[in-house]
Amino acid sequence: MVSTSPDSSAPDAPTARRQTAAEVPGPRRFVPQLEGMRALAALGVLTTHVAFQTRAVEIPVLGPVLGRLDLAVALFFGLSGFLLWRPWVAAAHGGDTHGGDTHCGDTHGGGASGGHPPIRRYLRHRVVRIWPAYLVVVVLVLTLLPDAQNADATVWLANLTLTQVFVPLSLTAGLTQMWSLSVEVAFYLLLPLLGLALVTLRGRRVRWRIPALFAIGAASLTWGWVAVTLPVPAGVEPKNWVVGHLPWFLAGLVLAELVGLWESRVADPRAVQSRWLAVVIGISGRRWLMFAVLVVAYGLACTPIAGPTGLGDLHQWQFAVKMVLGAICAYAILAPLLCAPGPFRFLDSRVMQALGRWSYGIFIWHIAVLAVVFGLFGIVPFNGDTVLVWAITVVVTIGVSAASYAFVEEPARRWLRRRETARATAVRQESGIATDQAVTATATTAGN
Repeated sequence: MVSTSPDSSAPDAPTARRQTAAEVPGPRRFVPQLEGMRALAALGVLTTHVAFQTRAVEIPVLGPVLGRLDLAVALFFGLSGFLLWRPWVAAAHGGDTHGGDTHCGDTHGGGASGGHPPIRRYLRHRVVRIWPAYLVVVVLVLTLLPDAQNADATVWLANLTLTQVFVPLSLTAGLTQMWSLSVEVAFYLLLPLLGLALVTLRGRRVRWRIPALFAIGAASLTWGWVAVTLPVPAGVEPKNWVVGHLPWFLAGLVLAELVGLWESRVADPRAVQSRWLAVVIGISGRRWLMFAVLVVAYGLACTPIAGPTGLGDLHQWQFAVKMVLGAICAYAILAPLLCAPGPFRFLDSRVMQALGRWSYGIFIWHIAVLAVVFGLFGIVPFNGDTVLVWAITVVVTIGVSAASYAFVEEPARRWLRRRETARATAVRQESGIATDQAVTATATTAGN
């Protein structure tokens, strides 16, 4: 999705080296296997929505498995957390935070300012990454989709500003999945605050960053109980706010911290002496072990302890369990991609890389496409035909997403890149002129 949010905010990715546990990706490296994983996350979200709207979620055994693919959102959030947090980790370890945005990435760049990445540049990249293509979807859906054409000014404003989770009844037809993008954008705003809160944990204190993140995650698990006490208007669900979903993002943040600690140890064996780090990295890099963890966590998530699949109210404890299991699933999927040696041939393939580049478009377009598929092909919603609906929706969505990437997302990114390059060139020229003037003045004074 995001968010991954989904993101593609960078120049063309360089050919990446195969990473080993001793060569986990730093903030400037493109990570192709994460790009491919973004594609799977986007297709997972699409699949669960098709399953819901064709009643496949009611099939015994298979239904809950398809319905719980909503945890693909947790994977998106974990990816965003990892990629966006890397420059903050690099700053904490005294490294270069000039990590360029990557295709798989919700990462950003810029040299550190005051011991942390430049926040204004980060926010600028987030806006350019998210809003251009998103605005196209919103305008077209609210003007052309029959079920959404009666949207009032409040619905328009909430959707244009990605504040749907705070505005009653503003999730409209063709755009209902955008609640999670609204959460992701809220996380974009929250992340610099988290970074600044932990900015003093560097040097010898850097090892306390992971416990601090775990403490934040544990506190956020109480949100289900807090949410029911809030005086919000009818039609607003506080459980859908970013605070409640922090564990899913924190899975990526913790992984970024582990990677940063390991990189510091590789660069300077004296930097981190703790044996636990090697053990955790070793366990995280074991593919079959992490796959087993994923199967168990996902299997539990398919049971009532994580609440109903599809629409339905979750008890507070079910919401907390779902957040924990989603975070575990996200970590179990991402950790082997970063802590284990390659190759990752499937995820690195041209097809998966292309789908990864288009994953944001797949996410923002697929619900609108699904609505059109039902009407265009005369298929009755909630009446079966799951495989047919899924196949048509995937093909059409991929085509639309490829066009969105080529004609909206990539041009917007190139525009920002040219703008920043021009600004950097102007700054260098001004600096050079000032230096020349200072040298001339010094020489004149010496001559006198």
